[in-house]
Amino acid sequence: MRDSKKQGKAAGLTRRGFLKTAGAASAAVAATGLGARLAYAAGSDRLRVGLIGCGGRGTGAAQDCLNAAPGMELVALGDLFKDRLDGARSALSKLGPEKYKVTPDKCFVGFDAYQKVIASGVDYVILATPPGFRPIHFKAAIEAGKHVFMEKPVGVDPVGIRMVLEAGALADQKKLCVVAGTQRRHQLSYVETVKRLRDGAIGEIVAGRCHWNQGELWVVDRNAGMGDMEWQIRNWLYFTWLSGDHIVEQHVHNIDVINWVMGSPPAKALAVGGRQVRTAPKYGHIYDHFAVDFEYPNGVHVLSTCCQMPGVTHRVSEAVVGTKGKADPSGWIDGPNGFRYQGPNPNPYVQEHADLIASIRSGNHINETQNVAESTLAAIMGRMSAYTGREISWNWVLKESKLDLVPKKFDLKMALPVEPVAMPGTTKLI
Repeated sequence: MRDSKKQGKAAGLTRRGFLKTAGAASAAVAATGLGARLAYAAGSDRLRVGLIGCGGRGTGAAQDCLNAAPGMELVALGDLFKDRLDGARSALSKLGPEKYKVTPDKCFVGFDAYQKVIASGVDYVILATPPGFRPIHFKAAIEAGKHVFMEKPVGVDPVGIRMVLEAGALADQKKLCVVAGTQRRHQLSYVETVKRLRDGAIGEIVAGRCHWNQGELWVVDRNAGMGDMEWQIRNWLYFTWLSGDHIVEQHVHNIDVINWVMGSPPAKALAVGGRQVRTAPKYGHIYDHFAVDFEYPNGVHVLSTCCQMPGVTHRVSEAVVGTKGKADPSGWIDGPNGFRYQGPNPNPYVQEHADLIASIRSGNHINETQNVAESTLAAIMGRMSAYTGREISWNWVLKESKLDLVPKKFDLKMALPVEPVAMPGTTKLI
């Protein structure tokens, strides 16, 4: 399944090797607001795109990028596994020769494929590998002077999030543009509704809730020839060092909307959760349900729930209550300032790339690193609270937690035992 000739010594890279070019930068970035939204980015200046992570999510992101504006050219592909890269080549080549310009010498396989894509002459990279690799890849792209679209979440632990924030600060210094895959921030119905909420349409917000409750997702069974690391990466949803658990990998979208409405990340989290239905070994060691009480700096409590269990009520939503009404940030407000969004609503998965492309071409700098890093860390804080049974503060998890889940070495043949399922009251808070 993997191309051993192309991987060569890359199969045994250490994390230190991934980070050998790391530089120091400040640990926070300034949030940059988006201007007027356009269905497509203006201009046709050529932008050369490289895709890092050729699974379904990466392939879809590349398609959205190439369809977001004229003058976009995909010129390089990179993935750990050759079969995933070949699948992306097959799908993306159908976009035609004006958009798909990847030659065989710009197809890279192995743990170091990201470095080769970044060095291949691209202007713009799409980061779509499992989230555990996101801090390493984002740092490398920014240090190399590339504009970045990165899928959410952007890390799985506090150490990784600090790395992302430092790289985001460096992006500001270099005037590099960064957009994240939190597409609701590019969906016009959300944009207009959240603006009204932050302008006081329902008065002072006093409570909120957000949910991502659904059935099961895909799972990859382990074949006889797969080593520990290969199987875990192919089955990445179910290992915390790769996905962050589903509260981080999926529910981050809803948590991000609440942070956006509230204007800040939560100050505290107290959570419960467990692994009740998905107990077979193929599901790794993650939980299948969480419930979190997020407390924001002004004392407002927000209920967060998420689950992946067959047969449950499907609910993916956000809502807030204020002193003068209530609202669903996706497009409606009830109260004296009632509102229903009825304007255009372009595909947000395309719009997020259109906004990034327009920013690059216009020189109007955009950098979403801080927003997505804070939302990812809020989800991580909820997971850590559920895993340990402890209440966790934002300041502690941001500045003091030493939790670092990513292996120190990367080798598809290495032994990598599955960590035990977290047990509240027993699992240590690190």
